[in-house]
Formats: sequence, structure tokens, C-alpha cells
Amino acid sequence: MQKGFIEPGEKPRRFYKDVAVVAEDGGFAVKLDGRNVRSPKGGKLSVPTRALAELVAAEWKAQGEHIEVAAMHVTRLAFTATEAVPQARDATAAQVAQYAASDLLCYFSERGDSLYERQVAAWEPVLRRAEHELALVFKRATGIIHTEQPEDTLAKVKGLAQALDDFALTGVAFGTALFGSAVLAFALQRGWVNGEEAWTLSRIDEAYQEEKWGVDEEAAERTARLLAEAQMLEAWFKALA
Repeated sequence: MQKGFIEPGEKPRRFYKDVAVVAEDGGFAVKLDGRNVRSPKGGKLSVPTRALAELVAAEWKAQGEHIEVAAMHVTRLAFTATEAVPQARDATAAQVAQYAASDLLCYFSERGDSLYERQVAAWEPVLRRAEHELALVFKRATGIIHTEQPEDTLAKVKGLAQALDDFALTGVAFGTALFGSAVLAFALQRGWVNGEEAWTLSRIDEAYQEEKWGVDEEAAERTARLLAEAQMLEAWFKALA
């Protein structure tokens, strides 16, 4: 195995002792026993800030006897930002806008029930801030029937995404899919909410159902895993600041 290289699906033994962050080629590299971390494609990992490199390094330091690739969220996201997004910026921004076209925060329960009141209290402040600070005007819907959003709003969402650098765009795209909401992804990226708050806002419906019917073990594990990803994304954006 090439040092610092991970094949998809493998769970290789840890092959290194020392992990270090080094300023290199205008960015920051993570070194394993002096060798660069490399992607499955063989590319060297380079990130724009020392803080982000330290997050990557922390994942490599935390590995035990075997390397748990699936748990290395920052490393995987960093390779997406360096190898995939630069060649697909327009498509990535368009994907964010596509989520905005049916943004989770715009779909409310029936008026008058307790879930509706909870959604309004949680989502409206974020939607209003998006309108005031980003000029994103969304139509609210009741129920699950699709409601067309203004073309101008979707164009602005795409423009906001395109204006980000590769690493911030990668984070917003990841967050949009994680939360089912471009609004929440931008809110986290801009520091309006933290990772746990964004995740909580994205699962108000699920939490409401859990209060009624309880939580099974599998659902609890999934919730904990996705919450950890939301918290990781908060750290990602802070490290880019």
C-alpha cells in the first residue's frame, strides 16, 4: 500500500506513528511520518487554513489499530473540496439551488396543530433572516404538495453558492443534503446557528413523532451519527473563517 493512501471500502491497519501539519505550497498539508496524506486518486491533501488541517490531523491521530475511513468526515470532505468540486462548481451550486426549490423550512404542517406552531416558532426566524440579509424570499407551503419557489430566489441561491470558495461551497452542499435545506446550510455557514441547532431545526417533524411514538435503537443511532456530522460541519466552517 502506498503510504498515506486509502482504498475505498478497505479498513487498513494504521501504518504511521507521527501526524503533523506543515505549511506547504501556499496551503497546509497533513503529514503521516513525513509523507502527505493522499486520496484514493493519489492526490495530495492540501487545505487553505491551518485550523482545517488540524481538524484533518486530529482524525488521523485518533485512529486506532485500523483506519476507519467512514468516520473520517473532515478528511473525506476535504478531498471532495480539492478533487471534485473545483471541476463541478456550477453543478454543485445548481444542486444547492435544487434543494432550495423544495426547501424543508418552507413546508409546514396544517395550521392550528401543535406541530405547525412548533415549526413556525423555529423556522420563521431563519427564513426572515434569509430574506433580510440574503434577499431570499421563499413561499411557505402547507402539507407536502410541492410549491414553486420564485425563480429569482433560486437564482440568488445558486449565485450565493457560486460566490463561495471551493471549501465553503463543499460545506454548503454537504449541509444542504444533510439538512434537506439550503437555508439551514447557509445559516450554519454564516454563523446564524451552530451545528446542533441546525440539525435540531431540520428534524422538528421527526422529534415530534418521536415524542408520540418513542425512539427505536436504530433511529437513535442514526440521529447521533447525523448530529455528529452537523457538528463536524460547524467546525469545518469555523476552521475556514
